[in-house]
Amino acid sequence: MKHCCCTPSRDGNANPLTQAKSLMTRAGSDGQMLAIPGGRYQLGGEGPQCNVADGEGPVRDVWVDGFLMDVTAVTNAQFAHFVTATGYRTDAEQFGESFVFAGLLGDTQAPSVTQVPWWKIVQGANWQAPEGQGSTVQGRADHPVVHVSWRDACAYADWSGKRLPTEAEWEVAARGGRVGSVFAWGDDLEQDGIHHCNVWQGSFPDHNSGDDGFIGSAPAMSFEPNGYGLYNMLGNVWEWCADYWSNSGHSNASEPNRHNPTGPSQGTARVIRGGSYLCHASYCNRYRLSARSHNTPHSSTGHMGFRCVM
Repeated sequence: MKHCCCTPSRDGNANPLTQAKSLMTRAGSDGQMLAIPGGRYQLGGEGPQCNVADGEGPVRDVWVDGFLMDVTAVTNAQFAHFVTATGYRTDAEQFGESFVFAGLLGDTQAPSVTQVPWWKIVQGANWQAPEGQGSTVQGRADHPVVHVSWRDACAYADWSGKRLPTEAEWEVAARGGRVGSVFAWGDDLEQDGIHHCNVWQGSFPDHNSGDDGFIGSAPAMSFEPNGYGLYNMLGNVWEWCADYWSNSGHSNASEPNRHNPTGPSQGTARVIRGGSYLCHASYCNRYRLSARSHNTPHSSTGHMGFRCVM
């Protein structure tokens, strides 16, 4: 196991699994999509709040063609439809375990990730049993599906006739037409005492006050949508992108061609964006529009999901 405060990963030498494509179909899904206009956009961030090591900056111009994006992250109900239609088994189900935040488990004997004790390696944790054996998604049909790897997300996307967004497309959509702001609603996480996303409040990792109304994930259509009508692009669950990860940024500043940038041509990890319900300024402020992170394509956690584009 690799050690990461945000997203623990399975070791890269894990046994390869059956290729998901064998279970894919071209059947559609019932997720609503909205049009994101093409054009010239400024992506990335600069300033004291940015993580230089993550390759957030510099701010750069890119040109992105128009596309459609899911209004919300893919939900448990939508993913269940996919599984029913295909018989698909996720990476977490095949590995037999996944990573769960300790604060959602109560007293458990599950082993902790070394040096990151708030992550537990839970046997039987998967998208249908988010906290492990005995748990269920009953009452959470409208929550984002979690414990899905990048490979699982690609399988769903292909089956539904869609794909994962590039990192540039994701940030263009997340900004909702805003230029230069830290969040889709402005520069302050809370404005006039109003919460705009589901992140950690209190003292991490010991106490979450739940002031935003949620402990753990929130329904995929919570809070107000951004300027394009998209819900929960920040906070709640991390979202997989198509691109390989590079800490030099998703569009090199010296690159002459920035039309529909797709990131590096190869790598060992894939980009995730948006932050999650576990993000807190004291240790991980990656719930900002320009913030970036990554995980290995076969890894799954209780706070990573996805949405699709076409």
